[in-house]
Amino acid sequence: MTPDLEFKGAGFVGEPPKGWSITPAKLACTKITDGTHDTPTPTTSGHPYITAIHVKNGRIDFENCLYLSNEDHQEVYKRCNPEKGDLAIVNIGAGVANCGYVDVDFQFSMKNVALFKPNPKILNHLYLLHLHQARQKRIAHVVRSGGAQPFLSLQDLRKLPILLPPLSEQKKIAEILSTWDRAIEVVERLIENSQAQKKALMQQLLTGKKRLPGFSGEWEVVPLTDVVRIETGSSNREDSTEEGEFTFFDRSTDVRRSDRFLFDTEAIIVGGEGQEFVPKYFIGKFDLHQRAYAIFNFKEVNGQYIFYSIHYNRHLLKRFSVGSTVASLRMGTFKKLPIRLIPKSEQEAIAAILRNYDLKLEKQNRILKRLKSEKSALMQQLLTGKRRVKIDEDVANA
Repeated sequence: MTPDLEFKGAGFVGEPPKGWSITPAKLACTKITDGTHDTPTPTTSGHPYITAIHVKNGRIDFENCLYLSNEDHQEVYKRCNPEKGDLAIVNIGAGVANCGYVDVDFQFSMKNVALFKPNPKILNHLYLLHLHQARQKRIAHVVRSGGAQPFLSLQDLRKLPILLPPLSEQKKIAEILSTWDRAIEVVERLIENSQAQKKALMQQLLTGKKRLPGFSGEWEVVPLTDVVRIETGSSNREDSTEEGEFTFFDRSTDVRRSDRFLFDTEAIIVGGEGQEFVPKYFIGKFDLHQRAYAIFNFKEVNGQYIFYSIHYNRHLLKRFSVGSTVASLRMGTFKKLPIRLIPKSEQEAIAAILRNYDLKLEKQNRILKRLKSEKSALMQQLLTGKRRVKIDEDVANA
């Protein structure tokens, strides 16, 4: 029976499976180094220049990277020369242990990123990628527990243990896990396309650039407060609403610990401090923190239409927030938020279209979450030898 292998930080506990070995990374790679420690001056063109923020989720983001002049690039490249099949690992800062697989043939420079060059005679490059992804969260946790700025030295990186199955088994494991990666990438692209389509529709439908068939006539822009009711929580007062059904207080601090809820209604909730001010559409019972806003009383308008309108105009909420350290929204900002007022039947039609996109996105995200979870479980089995793969004789002898 194959003994269990457990991760302990960056290392292993237990004996490796039969036919497997454990070796430090410096013996499984032909080179382990890192990029420049200086700060060369970026340019608008030249050789791509990668920093820690461009390395994440097994990929390197070249679309949003910086550039270096040929002179600066050659100076960095002498020390650290990434090539196709290498593995880039962030070794300093908040993204420590994040990795990106080098899948390009052109030259580029790196800063605050380490480079692993696997020895092809004993270590498959894609197997190394999956092995690191399986334990990068554990490595990051160990590094961050020190309290100072997270940092993985070259000495630490060279000591990282590499669990080595036979090369043919590594290739098979990498092939299986790469198949899952391709499935995940397909769903991620579907989500990106759906998000882009929804964004374009919001831009057209919520600004009047496009009217739905069967709708016409004039429309106007009014302040949000003209069509809804806006309330914020309070930690020290109780006020009855005009309906006499709700009390406004912050239950987290109310000493009487009342069992009553602040609201039982259709509402839009927006956090008023320290976040991106993303609205949440809600129907039911809920409490309201004193630094949160509830928008409700949709008698003359469609609640979901107002929700999408607020979401579309989030840039205005951020622009007019106050506070240098923590962004905060004032009631006046909400009251003045512009809303395009159109017939309620048209509001309902627009909301239904956008809601369908949300439902599609929710389904796609559930599929993505399931694929990632299943891949993670499979990685834990394959990369520790708890589950062995079958190798064809011709593959094993290749």
